[in-house]
Amino acid sequence: MIAILKYNAGNIKSVQNALIRLGYESIITDNPEELKAADKVIFPGVGEAGSAMKYLKQRGLDKTIIALTQPVLGICLGLQLMCRHSEEADTECLGIFETDVKRFPPVDKIPHMGWNNFFTLKGDLFKGISMSDDVYYVHSYYPEISTGTSATCDYILPFSAAMQKNNFYATQFHPEKSAYIGEKILHNFLKI
Repeated sequence: MIAILKYNAGNIKSVQNALIRLGYESIITDNPEELKAADKVIFPGVGEAGSAMKYLKQRGLDKTIIALTQPVLGICLGLQLMCRHSEEADTECLGIFETDVKRFPPVDKIPHMGWNNFFTLKGDLFKGISMSDDVYYVHSYYPEISTGTSATCDYILPFSAAMQKNNFYATQFHPEKSAYIGEKILHNFLKI
């Protein structure tokens, strides 16, 4: 069973629709027991870090997520909440990845929105993917590069396009909105 984490964020149905296109069924839940019992957990999101973390903490989901042992995929805000701290609303996050989330400096258009590629790729998410492939981004905050970085992108400055630590995987881009390449990345995650 694939569980999609329901919390105070948008874009959850887009992820479920992408899974349907790939032939997978999923449930959308904020029930800790269902999350723990799932074979895979997806932690997607479009929204604001402060209110999203508040929702997770009020329901004890912060502790549930950290304790998960099956493969977990964070997407966009999901990735950012898996980091230590976000400048957005000065938010203490889950601390899975040992890096911080910063706001892009206002020297170009913000948010970073549209198609962009990668500069480095490593790990299971990127089997069959090349650095010339484009994926879809929409974000005003970025995760700094750290030891957990598995792909990088450059917009204004280099940042982590994807991260991985143990059973936790995450993408700053939206695989569910990234056409064939995004579906391949989602399929790679589901095969882990």
